Amino acid sequence: MNHKQRVKSGLGGASPKAVWDAFHPPRLTQARHLAGMTKKEVAQGIGVSPAAVGQYETGTSKPRPDLIVGLANVLDVPIEFFIAGRPMGEIDTSTAYFRSLRSTTAAQRHRALGVAGQVWELSHWLERRVQLPLVNLPGFTGGEVHPGSELSSDPVAAAQELRARWGIGGGPVRHLVRQLETRGIVVFVPSAADDQTVTIDAFAASGFPRPVMVLTPNRADDVYRHRFSAAHELGHLVLHASSTGDHRQEREADAFAAEFLTPRSSIFPLLPRRMDLARLADLSRAWGVSVKSLVYRCRELGLASDATTSRAYQRLHKLSGEPGFAAQSTDGFPGEQPVMLRQAFELAKRDQGLSIEQLSRELAWNPRRVRELLGVSDPRPILRLV
Repeated sequence: MNHKQRVKSGLGGASPKAVWDAFHPPRLTQARHLAGMTKKEVAQGIGVSPAAVGQYETGTSKPRPDLIVGLANVLDVPIEFFIAGRPMGEIDTSTAYFRSLRSTTAAQRHRALGVAGQVWELSHWLERRVQLPLVNLPGFTGGEVHPGSELSSDPVAAAQELRARWGIGGGPVRHLVRQLETRGIVVFVPSAADDQTVTIDAFAASGFPRPVMVLTPNRADDVYRHRFSAAHELGHLVLHASSTGDHRQEREADAFAAEFLTPRSSIFPLLPRRMDLARLADLSRAWGVSVKSLVYRCRELGLASDATTSRAYQRLHKLSGEPGFAAQSTDGFPGEQPVMLRQAFELAKRDQGLSIEQLSRELAWNPRRVRELLGVSDPRPILRLV
């Protein structure tokens, strides 16, 4: 069966006419954003004008049934994807916190928000079968963030309060991503093959009934950068009711992350009074933060001058590939890799017989996409021709 024939038959057997009757315009926008395509590119793929595609997305008019098949082919979704009635993960940029807002294009942000929306949709459908951890995030209630209602608006104080609320104490935060998941935050790390999403720095979205955090490798697969990004996005979730994309919010999230990972009352007595990179490397491994961040912490806490800090950064640059100073992949740290969605699926599979194919039909996604977001490999053997 070729691709076009598969789309025509549909995952659930719906006819193009039935899809036309229940066509949901926002689903077309979502599919286009996920595909990283412009209206012009979609229009060229189905033989209409860009204005017509715009009308389909606003609901001013609907594509003919045969064009719905064409849209499904061009956007690589089943025709059922366009049917109304399913809960949709749809938010705007005001409830998503992009670290490098000015360096990302609108298309990249829309693509990233589409991914976050699908991650939430997947969690929603799994939650119909499996009770996921309840959201335990002060100030967050059912998709709304209320800054200051439970935690201080000061980032340092908020980090201290959250550590106390979560019972972490004053020591290193072990397995940060697992800590987030056990508090009901959905964490997703896209595959390196998803070259459109991984070009964006980590971001969080607070506009869903359950907060979503997307952690991307971006420029380096480094577990310490990964952990700081997660703590940074956590800061956004508890501090900011909406995203403005300004430097103030980014500085506040950075300050939160530094205090959350290395509380000053605990780290200050341990930091060397004279710059000692070997000592900082030991602390780096113990606390799960980079040596560079500890150098910055020394300066921030008054233990190093600007000149000393600058020289330390230069020495670190020369040591960047050496043992003890080289980046470490997150692959070697299971507690820093999300597992909640995959384990929820495995539980539903074991106890209720849920399959990838059944979940795909309910979501109206291709099975391949479900596997990608769950991090489940295709069980079929690979034929290699030599």
